[in-house]
Amino acid sequence: MKKLKDMLPFLIVLAADFYLLPLLIKDTGTGMQMLLIVIPLICFVCSLIYGFKKPFSLFYSVIAASLFIPSIFIFYNSSAWVYIIVYGVIALIGSVIGKGISKCGK
Repeated sequence: MKKLKDMLPFLIVLAADFYLLPLLIKDTGTGMQMLLIVIPLICFVCSLIYGFKKPFSLFYSVIAASLFIPSIFIFYNSSAWVYIIVYGVIALIGSVIGKGISKCGK
């Protein structure tokens, strides 16, 4: 439970990333920019900070990926299912790099 409590601020940022930014999509071009650049970048930076500040947790990446699932039904179509894996991997890479940076500083 403590792990989840430690993750909560980062998961709130990811939820805002996954559910508020798509409201800015006006056409296919901005939709692709959001899905391919903006959302992954925010996911990576948030995960990098999480990895830097908190102990590594694979659970974080799984929750980050799972958090995206409902947004597929709200904002996208079935072709967006692949982004669940993409955002999970981005969250994993960001948290691993953040953990590595924090270990180098010690």
